[in-house]
Amino acid sequence: MDSGEERAPELRTLRQKVEYMVEKTFPGRKISGRVFADLVKERGGSLSHSYFSNILAGKVTQPSEDILKALGLGFGVDWRFFKEESEVVDDVVDGLQFLAKRRSGDISGLAGRGLDEDGLPPELLRFALALLEDAKDRQRPADGGPRG
Repeated sequence: MDSGEERAPELRTLRQKVEYMVEKTFPGRKISGRVFADLVKERGGSLSHSYFSNILAGKVTQPSEDILKALGLGFGVDWRFFKEESEVVDDVVDGLQFLAKRRSGDISGLAGRGLDEDGLPPELLRFALALLEDAKDRQRPADGGPRG
C-alpha cells in the first residue's frame, strides 16, 4: 500500500501548518519559541516567543498579517502559506518534496536561467517533479519492452 511517495499532509489550521514547517525546516530538532523568535528577528521581523508558543498550542488561530509575515520570514517561505485556505500551500509542499528528493539524490542538479531571488516558479517546480516521476516510471521494467 505504501508506494514510497510522500503524501501531501492535510494542512488546514495554522497550528498544522506551523508544526509541519517546524518538522521540515528543523528536522529532528525541537525548536523553542525563543529560538524561533530570535531567528525571525535576525531576518528583519518581529514575533514574540510566547506568541509562537501559543500558535503551536493552538491558542492562536487568526493572527494578523504581520504575524503571518513573521512566520514566513522565520521559515523562509511565502507568508501566504499560513493564511486560511492558502493558495500557496501546495506550492510550498511541492518545494519541500523537491528539496527532499534533491537531498536523497533523486535529483542531482538543476540549472535555471533568469531566476530571481524567489527561485523556481511553482509551475516549473511541478514540471520538474513530473519529469522525475516520468524518469522513474521509465526505469521500471515494462511488459512491452523498451520503446524506441
